[in-house]
This record gives sequence, structure tokens and C-alpha cells, in this order.
Amino acid sequence: MSPHAPGSTGNPEGGGTPQDARPAAPASPRAIAWARRRAALAAFWRSYRRQRAGVVGLVLLVGIAVMTLAAPLYTDESELRAVNAPGGRLEPPGTEFWLGTDEVGRSILLQVIWGARVSLQVGVVAALLAVVLGTLVGMFAAHFGGTLSWLLMRLTDWFIVLPSLVLAIALVIALGSSRSTIIVAIALTSWAGTARLVRAQTMAIEGRPYLERARALGAGHWHQMSRHVLPNLMPLILASATLQVSSAILSEASLSFLGLGDPSQISWGTLLERAFHAGAISYGAWWYMLPPGAAILVVVLAFTLCGRAMEAVLNPRLRGGQ
Repeated sequence: MSPHAPGSTGNPEGGGTPQDARPAAPASPRAIAWARRRAALAAFWRSYRRQRAGVVGLVLLVGIAVMTLAAPLYTDESELRAVNAPGGRLEPPGTEFWLGTDEVGRSILLQVIWGARVSLQVGVVAALLAVVLGTLVGMFAAHFGGTLSWLLMRLTDWFIVLPSLVLAIALVIALGSSRSTIIVAIALTSWAGTARLVRAQTMAIEGRPYLERARALGAGHWHQMSRHVLPNLMPLILASATLQVSSAILSEASLSFLGLGDPSQISWGTLLERAFHAGAISYGAWWYMLPPGAAILVVVLAFTLCGRAMEAVLNPRLRGGQ
């Protein structure tokens, strides 16, 4: 049969079948959205890598997270109990106990490692709750305006004016000392700053032309806030959440040092409180006080470095000024 016969599927140029010339099927909206997200994430990582301080902070956080999560694999949790203490009272650092022991013979290094699990959990969860609450209050106040905005902003001003530590102490005393109570107390006393920032940014976003077009096309409140306002707020929210973790960890350490922490859990603040009451200062047991304080300092510094780097990457004004 001739290649040009009516029943032939060949191409006179020998380039393949007619099916090969068909245009590819258009990508679905979901695939396009995921491709854009991957491209945005890759661009963010390229910009973040140029922030040397942010990379240092990220390496520190990853190392601390791995060490903390893998603690059950290379340590014995039973040695945290006083009855299983393997050492003597307030032994200085040595080959057996690298950071010495406490007043009952427990390893300070072991307590610092396991205390990180509590301190980081409280800090991260409390910061997330505070950022979520502040974001909702700020978005609602800016979007709906009127009486609701006035009431929400007066409530925000009230929380800003009140001393956060004093209010957290009152809440913990009223609700009882537990990990969940401390998380709620820290979150309720630290959301107001985020609410102020989110409200100002939301008002700026809602003045843009595409929001006016969305409203003209009949977009409801939920569609406007979830599809247009919130995605543009995410850079601010992420930077605020990263910086908020540092404040939450310090607040947890302060509450625990004042004796308001969970007595059944070991945290860095609890270690400092026990060192103070054990007379480590007068005894000269610097190894009891210094490691938990240094751990708090390193983690707070790491989160601050990451937060500042994210702010510099996600804020066009800061990025352009470098």
C-alpha cells in the first residue's frame, strides 16, 4: 500500500503519526498551582541561602531537633529519676559525666537533652497558637471594620498594655501548673503584637485593585480572606511565628524558674529553678546553672537568626536594601 493511500497512518515526511502532532492536554489548575508553589519555594530557598546568619540559625535548629528527637535512641530516660541516679552529689564535669551531676547525682547533660523536648514543644506550640489567634483577630478587625474592629482593637490594646509575664503567672496560678496550662497562658499573653501587624497589612492588601475586582464579581467574605488576603499575609505570619518561638521559650523558662512549671517534667527553666534552690550558686556548681542557660541562649539565638533571615527574604523592602 502506498504511504499516501487513504487508509495509511504514515506521514509523508516520515515524522510519525498524526497523533504525534496533536497538542498536549492542558495542565489542570491544581497542577499549575503546585508548580507555582514549588517554584516559589525554590526561589525562597535560593534567597535564604544568601543569608549567612539565617543558614547558621537553621543548622543549629536542625542539629538541636535531631539530637532532641533521637534522645531515646542514645540515652536512658530512667536515669532521670532520682532513685536511678548513677552519680554522686554535685560532681564536677569529668569523663563519666561531661557536664557534671545535680544534687541527687543525675547527669546534667542528660537533663539538658530531655529538657529540650519540653522547652521546644512548649515554645513552638504556644507560638503557633499565638500567631493563629493574632492572625484571626487582625484579619477580622481589618476586613469587617466598624464596631467589631473597634472592640477587637481595644481588646488588643488591653493585652499589649498588660505585663505579659504577670498575666501569665496569674493564669498559671488560677488554672494549675501543667504543660498545657503554660502553653495556653503564653499564647493568650503574646498574640496582641501579631494582631496589630496583621491588621495593618490586611488593610493595605484590601486596598489593592484585585480585591476590588473580586468584590465586584460577588466574592464573599470567606473567599476574599482565604483566597486573596491570607496568601499575601503568609510571609508576615511565617516571620512573626519564627520570632514568636523565642519569646515563648523565654516565657516558659521564666515561669518554670519561678516554680510554676510542670513538676513532673524537666525543662530548661526547671533545671535553673532546681539549681537555685539546691544552692548551686553558693556551692560554686557552675556546671549546674550554665548548661541550661546556654541552651536557652543558643535556641533563642537560632530562632531569632532564622526569623530575621526570613523577614529579609520575604520583605521586598529589606531584600532590596541589601
